[in-house]
Amino acid sequence: MLRPYAGPILQTAVSLAGISKRYDDRVVIDDLTLEVSAGEFLAIVGPSGSGKTTTMRIIAGFEAPDAGRVWIAGRDVSNVPPERRDVNTVFQSYALFPHMSVIDNVAFGPRMHGVPRGERLRRARELLDLVHLPEHADRLPGELSGGMQQRVALARALINRPAVLLLDEPLGALDRKLREELQRELRRIHQTLGATFVYVTHDQDEAFGMADRLAVMRDGRFEQIGTPASIYDTPSNAWVALFVGGANSFAATVGGPGARAIIGSSFGPLQTGHVAPDLRGGQAAIAIVRPEAVRIERPGTITAERVNRIPAQLLDMVAVGPSLRLRARATGGQEFEAIMRRSESAPIDLSPGEPVVVAFDAADTRVYEPTLT
Repeated sequence: MLRPYAGPILQTAVSLAGISKRYDDRVVIDDLTLEVSAGEFLAIVGPSGSGKTTTMRIIAGFEAPDAGRVWIAGRDVSNVPPERRDVNTVFQSYALFPHMSVIDNVAFGPRMHGVPRGERLRRARELLDLVHLPEHADRLPGELSGGMQQRVALARALINRPAVLLLDEPLGALDRKLREELQRELRRIHQTLGATFVYVTHDQDEAFGMADRLAVMRDGRFEQIGTPASIYDTPSNAWVALFVGGANSFAATVGGPGARAIIGSSFGPLQTGHVAPDLRGGQAAIAIVRPEAVRIERPGTITAERVNRIPAQLLDMVAVGPSLRLRARATGGQEFEAIMRRSESAPIDLSPGEPVVVAFDAADTRVYEPTLT
């Protein structure tokens, strides 16, 4: 029977200290530090060129850092080649041996380590059970769908029970429905085994739906590391707030302090529940409100707790599944988006061009230093 991973409590599976990497004159990784606990599911997200894949390749040993050290399960592997690190990698391409059966593909790692055939096949069957493919053991990879082949690749990567499993955009080649199915499967497998996963993806929904923690990367550095909820609800700066999820943003001027501080805007004074601590009164800033916190309704229908109210004109409404996305334009051209449940917005019965009120609460309004693009 397949047993969960075991190890010392709170053991660090991956540790990066002062990692830097340059290609010619371009800095790709800049003094990067990271710790991943044993059994954790960490996802690294960021725009293209931010250094996500290079970070993963440095952990795997495919790239050597110009500075810094890499530890895997407490062992300094900075100068250790990939094949001698306790790490396996799953890529977007399945990289299966086309002439070998599914079970022999999965059993390939133990075969290279000299494990007797009976034992390696037993372990391979356990992994095929885990990924729900036991009935396909004798098939060739080319006879399987893309999603099935990715499950085989995952089983093959896990069979030697590596200290860390690295996953580099593993679902990128799959269609949306299959990708969502495999996201659930990956989470289930992680929870079943208690293995350590480090997952690189450009798909934020993927990262938010699976990871215990997220590391948001920009220009070779981590802007913020935390739980998905903390990063979405309390971004560390304007760049993170604008990168993660949807956001309405507008120019503001910091006013007085307090739990509901006053900020100035082109719409008049507004209240905010958060002003970045490095901002001072009179300083230019950027205010950010999530679309889910905004309501766009006919004048006179806004509930009292939404203290910030801005006159506007409705631009359009689009139904997306159970949600309705509304856009409105305030005086001066500033546009706002609201995401509302269709059940709560159906009675509005608005038409594009009608006057509306854009409303949001102070607690949902966060003010930061202006971000640099």
